[in-house]
Amino acid sequence: MVRSVLFVCLGNICRSPTAEAVFRTAASSANLDIQIDSAGTSDWHIGDPPYGPMQRAAKGLGYDLSDLRARQFSVSDFYNFDLIIAMDESNLSNIEALRPSGVHTPVKKMLDFAPDAEESDVPDPYYTREYERSIHLIEAASEGLLGKLHCRDQRLTA
Repeated sequence: MVRSVLFVCLGNICRSPTAEAVFRTAASSANLDIQIDSAGTSDWHIGDPPYGPMQRAAKGLGYDLSDLRARQFSVSDFYNFDLIIAMDESNLSNIEALRPSGVHTPVKKMLDFAPDAEESDVPDPYYTREYERSIHLIEAASEGLLGKLHCRDQRLTA
C-alpha cells in the first residue's frame, strides 16, 4: 500500500514543488491520508523557495507554493517513500543511479499517470516559460495517480 509519495525534478523549484502542492490538494479533497514531499536531483537551490514565476502561475490556479523549500534527493528517500515520481527521463535516470542494491521502491514518471498526455515528460517551465502548461499536465497526472491509489490494487512496481 502506498502511504508516501515523493515528487522529483531537477532543482525542486518548479515542477516537483508544484506536483507536491497539486497532489496534496487532490489527496486532501479525496480524504486520502498520505505523506507527500518533493525534492530535486541537483543541489543548486537547496533551501530556496519555488521559482517566483512558477509560484505566481500556481497561485493563479489555486495552489500555494510559498511555504515549500527546495531540498536534494538522497538515498534515504528510497527508504522513506513508498513511491517516487520523476518529472522527466533525466530525473528518473539520476534517481535510479542512486538506487541502493536490493531496494525495490517504485520510481515512475509523472506522466505515466496521465495516459492522454501527448508527451512523456513534464516540460521544465524554468526553461520553456510555459508554467500553466506544466501545471495542467501535473494536474492531469495527479488525478490519474489519485485514481490508482484509490484502487484496491495498488501494485506500482519498480
